[in-house]
Amino acid sequence: MNSSELPHSPAACACAPWRPSRRLFTGLLAAGAGTLAAPALANIPECKRSGFTKAVPAGQVEDSATQQYRQMLQQYSGKRALAPIDHPQVKRLRYMADRMIPFTPQCNERAREWKWEVNLIGSPEVNAFCMPGGKIAFYWGILAKLQLTDDEVAAIMGHEMAHALLEHAREQMGKNFATQTGLRLGAALLGLGDVGDMAARMGSQLLSLTYSRTDETQADGLGLVMSAQAGYDPRAGVTLWEKMMKASGGGSPPKLLSTHPASSDRIRDIEGRLPRVLPMFEAAAKPRERFGPPPVPKADAER
Repeated sequence: MNSSELPHSPAACACAPWRPSRRLFTGLLAAGAGTLAAPALANIPECKRSGFTKAVPAGQVEDSATQQYRQMLQQYSGKRALAPIDHPQVKRLRYMADRMIPFTPQCNERAREWKWEVNLIGSPEVNAFCMPGGKIAFYWGILAKLQLTDDEVAAIMGHEMAHALLEHAREQMGKNFATQTGLRLGAALLGLGDVGDMAARMGSQLLSLTYSRTDETQADGLGLVMSAQAGYDPRAGVTLWEKMMKASGGGSPPKLLSTHPASSDRIRDIEGRLPRVLPMFEAAAKPRERFGPPPVPKADAER
């Protein structure tokens, strides 16, 4: 991909903090009241979280994520690789997040107080993520190379937001903490180690943390629920992973897929979930605005 095709921030990036639209928040919850009102946690089986999350304080994980997210944005802004707030694809991503965020407290009450952020990184990498505390980033490559529709973007956004809501990073840290505590406790008792700062050290690696295949399957399930509630067609989850399979081309999969279930298995799982989520989509208020993908990268168009 030619670097000129990537979004660039100006030398002095006008990357002002973004907050979800309060007007859209109240409008979504008012429209079709019975359908769109956030249901109780107990009514959403996809919201079940692991007990390992209790091993590490949520606030500590979220604070670490915020710090690392801010450092990442500064890094890309310094390279002029952070898309400005008026970029069409930034507006697209933030509009879609605005539609999905109102439904997040139904799975995690902490999400009500999260300072959600959505940014676009000017990199050809096929990747996206949502860090603890609602820190979302999409890479230009995933939008441009896969030519994603809004419904497909919603499938990815819902999946990544689900990781944060289900606290998979905190769960993984809790598992690591429990394991390392057991291994080091004897050493600590003998004066050979210190377990006091273990959680802090693990929290410094959130950007490189990987999830289990079980985590990925759980995020798929909750992500479909969220995208459907926001008025995006959950059937796009199938076409999305078909595109992902094609993008891998039998070689090394995109970074986003490195620990994910096989795409064919994932498609079957999504198809099995559609009878549950399609009624949510059909009853939901639909987006008033629709957006197109970025231009096809020249290198891909010439193939």
